Order: sequence, then C-alpha cells, then structure tokens
Amino acid sequence: MLTTARAAPSALPLPLLRLRLAPRDVLPRRIDGVWWPHSRDLMAQLPQLLAALPIAWGDITGVTVNATAWSVAPGRLLVANQVVRLHKAAAPHAPDTVVLLSPGHGRWDLLVVPPDATEEAAVSLMAAALDDRAPDTHGGG
Repeated sequence: MLTTARAAPSALPLPLLRLRLAPRDVLPRRIDGVWWPHSRDLMAQLPQLLAALPIAWGDITGVTVNATAWSVAPGRLLVANQVVRLHKAAAPHAPDTVVLLSPGHGRWDLLVVPPDATEEAAVSLMAAALDDRAPDTHGGG
C-alpha cells in the first residue's frame, strides 16, 4: 500500500523542525545527526524531516525506525514525489535511531530525542550526541 503524505493546510503553520546535523568535515561517526520530532506520528513527522535534509544526501528511498517507538505507518510513503520505503525493526541495540538510506549516496543514522522530552533535556542531548569530545551518549561502544 502506498500512502501519500499531505502537506498541512496553509492556514496552519508547520511546527519548527528540530534537527541538528553533524559537521560535514568530521570523520565518519556513528551518529550523523539528532532529530527531536514533535510526536511519534511518522506520517506527520517524516515528510518534514526529509524535506530539510541536505541535497548532498540524495533522495532518501528507505527509512528504518524502531517498531515499538513509532505509530503505525504503511510500508511505503510518497513524499515530494519520491517513494520512501518504511522499515520497522526491533532494534534493541539502537532503540532511539532512525536510519536513512539513499542509493549511491549512503546511509545516515539520526539519534531520535523522545518527543515528550523537556527542551532543556533535548538541547543537552542534541549537543552531547554530536560532540566528538563527549563520551558515547547513545548506548554503543
């Protein structure tokens, strides 16, 4: 089943996207960015995220999320005339990540801050996750 993500009516402003990406000049890293969605509704949150990614990342055609962390979503979603395959996986080693795949461009892993996190906690986590000097903040080693 292919579902089309609809843009919000123009009378309702979209909430501010809360995304922080790692600097491009940094060596390969485990986390490429941190995303703080407004809800666990993937159908509402994913189109805005994909629209904000750097052009250099290419067209994202696959997204893998933790099955227990997100609301029900179809297997495919049409976002800006691009089919995006949604994969839900049980990822006990990385429960709070979203994996973005772009053929010919690569893979990007985003740490997901829980939508209900306080602003103070979210800002701190976003900064720490991308600070190369900080200890691992997302449970890996």
